[in-house]
Amino acid sequence: MNTIRSICVYCGSGSGSDPAFAEAAKALGRAMAAENIGLVYGGGAVGLMGTVARAVLDHGGHVTGIIPDFLMDKERTLSGVQDTIVVSDMHTRKQMMFEKADAFVALPGGIGTLEELVEQMTWAQLGRHRKPILMLSVADFYKPLLVLLAHMRQSGFIRAGMELNYLVAERPEDVIGMLRDAARRRGEGDAHDESLIESRF
Repeated sequence: MNTIRSICVYCGSGSGSDPAFAEAAKALGRAMAAENIGLVYGGGAVGLMGTVARAVLDHGGHVTGIIPDFLMDKERTLSGVQDTIVVSDMHTRKQMMFEKADAFVALPGGIGTLEELVEQMTWAQLGRHRKPILMLSVADFYKPLLVLLAHMRQSGFIRAGMELNYLVAERPEDVIGMLRDAARRRGEGDAHDESLIESRF
């Protein structure tokens, strides 16, 4: 796989305390629509989820929302989405989001966003997929996680042969190019290229 046709975006069902979070979600959505890259996301109309999805739709892009039935009242489905898929549980939602995406981007979010991001990192670490994973660290949002990952390496829990391949961007305009470069390298067989590990800590 060396083409990015769709990106699964993990992000908060809230908007967070910094307006830069929503601005980054809007910019990412605009960029995806401009590059004809579809959005796969959690299906909600609230928070950063709704913001990124609206930005894709407002600029002519395609959106696939996947939402469990028990969250439909809380997170509300977004009108105008081309494909809304209602599933029975979180496991089905996450599996379907994985299957429909060529890459993963984590915007700022809460514990659910973190869980989804770390799950994809774990699956990649175990060799279950080679899709690019990127953290969009707006206003250094993911700095504490990057410090923790470095601590895990230094403490011997992320060992040789079990490296984590992930990307970190600070600006939404850099995301698509970084994902495409990573997908191209992996398509050429460089799945464990150290240049894919973008940790500054």
